[in-house]
Amino acid sequence: MRTSRKKRLLAAGTAWAVAAAGAVAISFGLAGSASAGEFLVNGGLESGALAPWTCSGATGSVVTGHAHSGSYALAGAAGSTDTAQCTQTVAVAPNTTYTLSAYVNGAYVYLGVNGGSSTWTPGTGGAYQKLSVSFTTAATQTSATVFTHGWYGQGTYYADDISLDGPGAPSSSPSVPSSPSPSASASVSASASASASASASASASASASPSGSATSPPPAGSHALVGYLHASFANGAGYLKMSDVPDSWDIIDLAFGEPDSITSGNIHFNRCPVAQCPGVESDADFKAAIAAKQAKGKKVLLSIGGQNGEVQLTTTAARDAFVSSVSSIIDKWGLDGLDIDFEGHSLSLNTGDNDFKNPTTPVITNLISAVKTLKAKYGAKFQLTMAPETFFVQLGYQYYGSGPWGGQDPRAGAFLPVIHALRDDLTLLHVQDYNSGSIMGLDGQYHNMGGADFHIAMTDMLLAGFPVAGNTANMFPPLKPSQVAIGMPANTYAGNGYVAPAVVNQALDCLTKGTGCGSYTPRAGKQPNLRGLMTWSINWDNYNGNEFSKNFHNYFG
Repeated sequence: MRTSRKKRLLAAGTAWAVAAAGAVAISFGLAGSASAGEFLVNGGLESGALAPWTCSGATGSVVTGHAHSGSYALAGAAGSTDTAQCTQTVAVAPNTTYTLSAYVNGAYVYLGVNGGSSTWTPGTGGAYQKLSVSFTTAATQTSATVFTHGWYGQGTYYADDISLDGPGAPSSSPSVPSSPSPSASASVSASASASASASASASASASASPSGSATSPPPAGSHALVGYLHASFANGAGYLKMSDVPDSWDIIDLAFGEPDSITSGNIHFNRCPVAQCPGVESDADFKAAIAAKQAKGKKVLLSIGGQNGEVQLTTTAARDAFVSSVSSIIDKWGLDGLDIDFEGHSLSLNTGDNDFKNPTTPVITNLISAVKTLKAKYGAKFQLTMAPETFFVQLGYQYYGSGPWGGQDPRAGAFLPVIHALRDDLTLLHVQDYNSGSIMGLDGQYHNMGGADFHIAMTDMLLAGFPVAGNTANMFPPLKPSQVAIGMPANTYAGNGYVAPAVVNQALDCLTKGTGCGSYTPRAGKQPNLRGLMTWSINWDNYNGNEFSKNFHNYFG
């Protein structure tokens, strides 16, 4: 999260779900501009040996008879205790965009970069399938480790013609077999995430309780523009002072509040240091600017989580520390409330915890309890928003937790019990419709990023409700349209799944007016009181000439 774009691409697959594991957010800076070239050595395995690839637990080998091109391929023998991960580390340039691609054959095969983006396939049907993912290095990054792996108990997978393409390749290019050139594709993320991350953090005028005039939730029919402000880190989007945030933003989520340690529950919010953000304002000016925004009716929230903010409230002590530390941050800066942007492994359901209406997993129940305590402390003016990824929400239509027989990713749909338990306190849910894999909609079809249908189908699930894990006796009830906004990246640097303003408007027309719906017909009907849009991020929108925010106000007035 902290490094740049928002959210990870947590792939949502087809077939019975060993859902995506290990997907992480990527940092996005400014793309390099030199001519492209190949960075991997022995990407086609045509040397007949693994080196310089290394594989976990001696699970990797080079084989014949299974090549996509040439004579050799990588075979990874995934077993019950090892995913057969094979890696190669290469030198890279900072703030530079690369494309990793490979041809893979097998079930649940993954491709990605450590600490960055990844993608996967649930199965290739016995033939080779191309996987491709783009990532951008951080400002000080000089090396990257790419990987491919299978999944527990899924058997041997094969990989061939693995390529890392980018500007400024080594002058003596590594030898690789002739194969189709790789193409850029989606990356993995949440929040800040498959992309760089996104979430927000805290600051505001000093008062013991949230300030501002509007109550929660807002009146039906009022529309809101929500954005994340890079308040604690720097990236290619540039630092933006709170006082310079345009008044077009109704809710400003400060990125990020993060834990001292994963299970401590103790949250800190550190403002961006001068060394990273030379134009950063003083604490006094930052606080005064928050108060000025609030005087205009804007809300400023502390966003917790993102790529680097994994939070697991495994104990009641951690729960209490969370409440105490978050309260201190809210009080110090005079904030209006809290945004929950939990990603990674923050939320995961224990085996056997199959009823979202009555959760038993401590990290779930302790989070619910902590937020309810904060709400009770600050009262009706306390703003509560959430920014989960599709993997943790809409994927729950197909898969929930580890499933009735185990074996699924226990994070699948894990945000549903939190949303449901807090729905009466929830100001706004803005799921990240980006850095996402394919997700099945209520029409029984898989929907992919890059078009209006994806936003329409994902949002309709929240407005119409859906049976969890396909069980019609266990329905996730719809949210009020005034509680729902659509999460989108502000530009192509901000996250995978960016769509142009015309496509944004097509999705809004369908959802609010019932027109221009294309191939998907919303089950919830037209919802003119749909609350609005969220984006990662305010900084990236500013970098992009404020295209996202201008289009929002052109549409809603």
